[in-house]
Amino acid sequence: MTRSVLVLNSGSSSLKYSVIQPDSGALVADGIVERIGEDGGVADHAAALQVAFDALADEGHSLDDLGLAAVGHRVVHGGPDLYRPTVVDDALIARLEELSPLAPLHNPPAILGIEVARHALPDVPHIAVFDTAFFHDLPPAAATYAIDHEIAAQWHIRRYGFHGTSHQYVSEEAAAFLGAPLESLSQIVLHLGNGASASAIVGGRPVETSMGLTPMEGLVMGTRSGDIDPGVITYLWREAGMSVEDIETMLNRRSGVRGLGGEIDFRTLRRRIESGDAAAQLAYDVYIHRLRKYIGAYMAVLGTVGVITFTAGVGENDAAVRRDALSGLAAFGLELDEHLNDSPARGPRRISADGSPTTVLVIPTNEELAIARACAQVLAG
Repeated sequence: MTRSVLVLNSGSSSLKYSVIQPDSGALVADGIVERIGEDGGVADHAAALQVAFDALADEGHSLDDLGLAAVGHRVVHGGPDLYRPTVVDDALIARLEELSPLAPLHNPPAILGIEVARHALPDVPHIAVFDTAFFHDLPPAAATYAIDHEIAAQWHIRRYGFHGTSHQYVSEEAAAFLGAPLESLSQIVLHLGNGASASAIVGGRPVETSMGLTPMEGLVMGTRSGDIDPGVITYLWREAGMSVEDIETMLNRRSGVRGLGGEIDFRTLRRRIESGDAAAQLAYDVYIHRLRKYIGAYMAVLGTVGVITFTAGVGENDAAVRRDALSGLAAFGLELDEHLNDSPARGPRRISADGSPTTVLVIPTNEELAIARACAQVLAG
């Protein structure tokens, strides 16, 4: 029987699931259960997992026939010590609970999803795969914040980076697409979705990334602010009377493109821009400005950039974002082929002009496959 891995991504109100054969990369089935704990939805994560099992059975995939070798769990924050894919046990659960303050929106539902899945599938190894793992060995100059070093050490404050499974997968796929050794490439990877992050990678190892202690730092995102003067936080606390919780919620859920333009779907945002909506235009302009700033900064960090790759929902599907992010940069070795960039193709592809010193690619990310492969490596020892 061909072995498979059930990959689970547990959010506070959703459960994404995929069944993947890690050896071939084949996707057997996938889906999402939404509105967990909300009106019109299922009661809790246990009920959501059962809905997923029922959906798999309806598609002809009974649990007994799937050949499940492992259940892989996406965990956003591994803190300073958890960076290798790790078999879940009670001690790991306790450690993840200790780390929850570092990712209060992400780790608690991940822990809940793990506990529910362990109860439902007690005879299958459960493996945690961490978003922060790829960036664990960032150079100290990139990982270190310029704050009191004793406080930073006591509270584990550093740049951890996120979307690591995506950045690693895409950088490796870019090398494979080009037929070039990964060790020979200097790359910038732009993961542009509702969450957005950038990385600079040399020889397959990251040397810089935009997200930091939490997934809030860096690029403008769908609902998150990205970079912000920390003085804004103390100002709002002191002068506006906002609580720390209110400020955190605002920066996480009511900022970014939504906070500026009232919308996170770039297709809707585009239609509003075309109708003359000034707020939508400003939201887009701020988004692009920050993105270009990071591209320029990472070009300086790398010195020479061989490949820039766009990935994730916006990066893979929005030609205008790609065009505007790189427009006017021909003097720096970046030149798009407009026809290739506007192509409706959805697979891995080159979109840079012939003769462009820097190759520009679009590579669809596949974090679920990356997690499944990581689980297979753990099982192989």
